[in-house]
Amino acid sequence: MDIPALLKSHFKLEIQEVVPLEGYGSSNYRVDTGNGQFVLKRYRDDDDRRRLLETESRVLKELNGLKFDFPDEVDTVFLQNKNADNEVLRLHRYLQGEFLAQVSHTTALLHSFGRFLGQMDRKMAKVDAHKIGAREISWDLRYFLRNQELQSCIPAPEDQRIVDYFFLQYEEHISPIRYKLRKSLIHNDANDWNVLTRDGKVSGIIDFGDMCYSWLINELGVAITYVMMGKEEPLEAAMAVIQGYHGVYPLEEQELDLLYYLVGARLCTSVCNSAYSKLQIPDSSYITISEKPAWSLLRKWLSINPIKATNKFREAAGFKPIKYPEARKQKKRRNEVLSKSLSLSYTDPIQMYRSAFQYMYDTEGNTYLDAYNNIMIVGHCHPSVVRAGQRTMARLNTNTRYLYEEILSYSERLLETFPRELSKVFLVNSGSAASDLALRLAKSHAAKEKIAVLEHGYHGNTQIGIRVSHYKYAADGGGGKDPNVIQLPLPQVYGSNLTDDGTAGTYFANEALRLLAPEEHKVAAFIAEPIVGCGGQVPLPKGYLRTIYREIRKQGGVCISDETQVGFGRLGEHFWGFEVYGVVPDLVVLGKPMGNGHPIGAVVTTEAIARSFESGPEFFSSFGGNPVSCAIAEAVLEVIQHEGLQEHARMVGDYLTNRLLALQKEFPVIADVRGSGLFLGVEIRTSDGSPGTEIAKEIKNQLRHMHILVSTDGPYDQVLKIKPPLTFANRDADQLCRAIKVILEQDNSDLAKKK
Repeated sequence: MDIPALLKSHFKLEIQEVVPLEGYGSSNYRVDTGNGQFVLKRYRDDDDRRRLLETESRVLKELNGLKFDFPDEVDTVFLQNKNADNEVLRLHRYLQGEFLAQVSHTTALLHSFGRFLGQMDRKMAKVDAHKIGAREISWDLRYFLRNQELQSCIPAPEDQRIVDYFFLQYEEHISPIRYKLRKSLIHNDANDWNVLTRDGKVSGIIDFGDMCYSWLINELGVAITYVMMGKEEPLEAAMAVIQGYHGVYPLEEQELDLLYYLVGARLCTSVCNSAYSKLQIPDSSYITISEKPAWSLLRKWLSINPIKATNKFREAAGFKPIKYPEARKQKKRRNEVLSKSLSLSYTDPIQMYRSAFQYMYDTEGNTYLDAYNNIMIVGHCHPSVVRAGQRTMARLNTNTRYLYEEILSYSERLLETFPRELSKVFLVNSGSAASDLALRLAKSHAAKEKIAVLEHGYHGNTQIGIRVSHYKYAADGGGGKDPNVIQLPLPQVYGSNLTDDGTAGTYFANEALRLLAPEEHKVAAFIAEPIVGCGGQVPLPKGYLRTIYREIRKQGGVCISDETQVGFGRLGEHFWGFEVYGVVPDLVVLGKPMGNGHPIGAVVTTEAIARSFESGPEFFSSFGGNPVSCAIAEAVLEVIQHEGLQEHARMVGDYLTNRLLALQKEFPVIADVRGSGLFLGVEIRTSDGSPGTEIAKEIKNQLRHMHILVSTDGPYDQVLKIKPPLTFANRDADQLCRAIKVILEQDNSDLAKKK
């Protein structure tokens, strides 16, 4: 039966026009008649639907006393269909007014929105909700975690990780206290296409189809999500709604403290369901109407410090902000219990509290764009990595004297990324422990003691590591060079007047061979980073390693590539740094990003070297290779592959390099831009060509106050080092370069004079 016929036979209406309306869970129509406009909702008839409609009728009756517009029920008809599902037809009065989505959001309007919601919820709280109390829908934030199964419908892995992050935060912040929250019957869908306005104020609401018995605070969580979309200052919009609501229906501090994560949950519910629905109904504009603004706000939400949001929400309700100990007091406490040999970054140190991907949050509500913490290679608090650790720690953590799957699975997967010659793994706690072990393996295999190293190289904080680290032993109080260390010049193309077409590589290799000649057949190993980090992010020149490796091996020594900083796809073009130069080392040192901040390191080597080590004392590391560490490290590999982070590092690295090179043309203090992928160095020089130590320091600290994190390194601390998590994007590169430009434009004359 067609709709006009249904309306005429069951509601006795003379139809002028029927206009289909899109919606979830029902077929909807606007009905124009000579007696006014109505909305027809057509549902499948079942017990759950009947209970919901009965409760809706009670709610609308309760709300009748408020001076707002609600979709009054005109009539309800139950259809018995012989050859199809039984149906329910419900006719509502069509409400006039402009939707909240269609009008300018003044503070007064948003405040009235909050007051409206508060008044509605006070009334709804009086309705007995037992008939739908057990209703479970994915749009009820109590059941947010049900949407996890839809996450795979989101096509882009970089979007999936953001959604997954908020699933994790929900589990961490909301699930533990879910039983303490106030519950009530709520509308649950006060989005801007359901809320009506008139004369600059909210006048009513439609569509009670998502009504549920849930946490009271979810009403606000949903409402403020939609009014914040598209706003330059979303928190200010939310505050106006909260203030209005709290004035009518007082909120609890605990509820406000969860709002940041509830907003994230609502946004993720929206984008997950949109992604799923697009697969089912690709052309539905209704289903995806909020998708673009939801994604925009979700990305922006991630960049907002949760403490800032929470304190803004508290302020709107008149509660005191959450306070944390002052950084000054924390620094004093630190000095009382920790040695001052542990340095702090920046002239004005930062007290960090939380983090997410390329963002770090301090205790004062600031968000920092992290452009240099390379250890968190797949991003701070990546949910896949966090969960891998949680799951495994809850099940098993032991040592390598037992058989368990994690160490085997991870080792096999790790070795797949290496050339076949490198087939054995030793797992330890850190990059420093790995460097130490690699040198032991080298000396044992070669039966020699001397180690060839590069100037400004750094290979760890163990006694052996410091002995072979010019960066450490040549520093004040470093003890000087060990007699068994052969120090080779840093083969840096910049400043050499040589080109990187093989000419520089040949020159520096010949210099190294000259220094190695007196030590012929005494060298156990040569160790170097593919890009020398502490030397100022210095790439090795083309052809250099080929010549050095050949000479070391000819004399019976082995070659060690220290990949602690550059490995795991950071360089973009290649997964490992040694691949850039077309060589295969005998030992590879891994650490830092291997566990995304969890302490794990490794040495990867050949069968022959591993076998020669077996004739000595047993090797054992109490924590190296434990199940938790291996599970975390394997999750890191999985994320890099699944999210295409190596290719992402290449593309964003190229983009950032070009932006920095453009700045170099404007500002002569930028003397050199070098590196690969997202491992970059920016050499700063004064107008007379001297190392720009003070200028680099000034830029670093000014960036810190602009909430961007970089650091400095190099022989004179004159190089800005940029090594962000691989979640760093083009927009982040833009933010970084804009900030550097502002600093150099404002202080160009002063900076140029600094020595």
